[in-house]
Amino acid sequence: MELARPVDASPAPEGSSPLTALRLQRKLTVEEAARRAALWPEQVEWLEEGRLYRFPGSEAAVLALLRYATALGVDHREARRLSGMPVEPPPKRHYGRWIAAGGCAALIVALALVFALGRGGGSSTAAGSPAGGAPALPATWNVSVDVLNGSGDINYTRRVASKIGSFGYRIQHVTKANRFDYRVTQVYFEPGGDALARRLASQIGCGGTSPLPGGTNPRRLVVIVGRPRATTC
Repeated sequence: MELARPVDASPAPEGSSPLTALRLQRKLTVEEAARRAALWPEQVEWLEEGRLYRFPGSEAAVLALLRYATALGVDHREARRLSGMPVEPPPKRHYGRWIAAGGCAALIVALALVFALGRGGGSSTAAGSPAGGAPALPATWNVSVDVLNGSGDINYTRRVASKIGSFGYRIQHVTKANRFDYRVTQVYFEPGGDALARRLASQIGCGGTSPLPGGTNPRRLVVIVGRPRATTC
């Protein structure tokens, strides 16, 4: 059965996310949507703002997004529209239940793929291990990352942090750097963590790597995010 759509839905504020727009179309407050999805209001705000790194891990973020999308009643056509895919004309009503079931299945598969790709960041192939049998790098979820805003653009910094989190890394802090004049994104590593830094730089597709002046934890990385136009993240 298709969910009714209110014709006088509140317009979404300019610049709001697709999830925020969907919630407002259903005339739900953050608290009401949180109750429907069995989430905390803060978690709903994290999802709507794209701050997936705030969840304990990739799996928790995917499951929260699945619950939220289900609670909002996102159907197959809406999922296609939000992802930029062509939307077919509405099907005949007697196929509605089958289409709704197919849409839920497609959403679950898509979210599972996102989580699988994130976990794939810790595989030996993603780690860039040589074919000659060199030891594989530690899994990404065994590596902690601090993400620092080095350009003054906190929204872009959060997007980069979410991208890093999607590979399974443990995001420890997202905060500002000591200054805002970093032109390019750079991955810094403590002694022994150069291979891990190169892997992360390759995964996010921007910036280079540099050693930190000290430290004793090779499984800790620091990413200072530079200007958006100077990177390809």
